[in-house]
Amino acid sequence: MLEMTINDKACRGCRLCLDICPTECFSFDQQTAKAQVAVAENCIACLSCAFLCPSGAIGHRNHHEVKNFYRNIEFSQRMGRFL
Repeated sequence: MLEMTINDKACRGCRLCLDICPTECFSFDQQTAKAQVAVAENCIACLSCAFLCPSGAIGHRNHHEVKNFYRNIEFSQRMGRFL
């Protein structure tokens, strides 16, 4: 089963993970001013949140890794003619 965590000491409270997550896995705790995992079972393991997090606070375990071609500049340039 997929596990998603946020390192409280590393989280800056920027909310980028809330903005990027397509399945709304995160919530924002106003008291601590930090993001938290709200609904981990919604996660589709796109890893956009971990990729975007400026402090590297988000971690995933037990997920199926796929090649995210849209994050690989060289591959994206080659695929551009098909997109």
